[in-house]
Amino acid sequence: MRGASQRAASGLVLRALRGAPAALGADAAAIQAAAVGSPNYSDGAFVNLEPGSAASGGEMLVIAREFVDGRRDSRPAAPIPLVSPEIYQGSDQAAASALAVIWLGHSTVLAEIDGYRVLTDPVWSDRCSPSGIVGPHRLHPPPVELERLPALDAVVISHDHYDHLDTDTIMALARTQRAPFFVPLGVGAHLRSWGVPEQRIVELDWNQSSKVGELTVICLPARHFSGRLFNRNNTLWASWGLIGPSHRAYFGGDTGYTKSFAQIGADHGPFDLTLLPIGAYNAAFTDVHMNPEEAVQAHLDVTDLGSGLLVPIHWGTFRLAPHPWAEPVERLLAAADAEHVQVAVPTPGQRVDPAAAGRFNSWWRL
Repeated sequence: MRGASQRAASGLVLRALRGAPAALGADAAAIQAAAVGSPNYSDGAFVNLEPGSAASGGEMLVIAREFVDGRRDSRPAAPIPLVSPEIYQGSDQAAASALAVIWLGHSTVLAEIDGYRVLTDPVWSDRCSPSGIVGPHRLHPPPVELERLPALDAVVISHDHYDHLDTDTIMALARTQRAPFFVPLGVGAHLRSWGVPEQRIVELDWNQSSKVGELTVICLPARHFSGRLFNRNNTLWASWGLIGPSHRAYFGGDTGYTKSFAQIGADHGPFDLTLLPIGAYNAAFTDVHMNPEEAVQAHLDVTDLGSGLLVPIHWGTFRLAPHPWAEPVERLLAAADAEHVQVAVPTPGQRVDPAAAGRFNSWWRL
């Protein structure tokens, strides 16, 4: 019976994926060309600096059962409020702030650092999936249309999972923007397969960097995994340092807690702003997803004794784990208060200026 159910489920997945081969990305040979030679690549796969593993098949079945049988509060009780961001339309770099962020949902952030605009893990699609009919659906629409974004200086990608690397959004940005795409090793092959020009792809290994004007973009370690559907760990995953002439921001991407944070802080910090994942945690994958308390510790690791501002990401937009919807933020605030860490939890679309960040209303308590 179990075999029949598995075959039926596999058949359903394959039918849902028909017509969407582009979303699966590049083939293994194209990806491997960038991976070979990296010290972080071994026996055909990238590896974490600390052992880290995703949930097993059996654990995923348990999680799936929790989703089906889960509590009602794993979804918001009312529509999520949105703020329509006031975004300057133009190319004048002086219009960008010394340091500010607009959280657009999940891990998508428009960051301004010393006059440069950086977009992280852009996802505008309704689902984070290779299919338009199955997979996690957005719990709120994007607070701004993709076409309304200002001229960007860089687009930064943490890894190739569907909730961080969205085919349609990347292709749209390739058409509407001129900014380079900064990606970990192997992810560039996906972009090339989608028609992004080679000269706009900056593909880096951990601890390598490149520059846009006076902004340094550094590819840094994370503790996670990668893969689009059937492939696993053939592309690299990363966090990123964004170093301007006067300010520093750290984008955690998607990661479990790692000792690398302390080294990152020592080498490239202290950071004035951290964008750290707090959601989609579960006992089955503690190695690869941080919980809120670990995010506070990561902030302490990369800043000067907890100075700077922590803005949480990777929560609230897609239901990727069966914990209560608002729990990540409530736990984050409690842990941050205990460590005297300043946190801003913006409504999707709301602009945060760390120099003037005050108390935010508890909009998530719907």
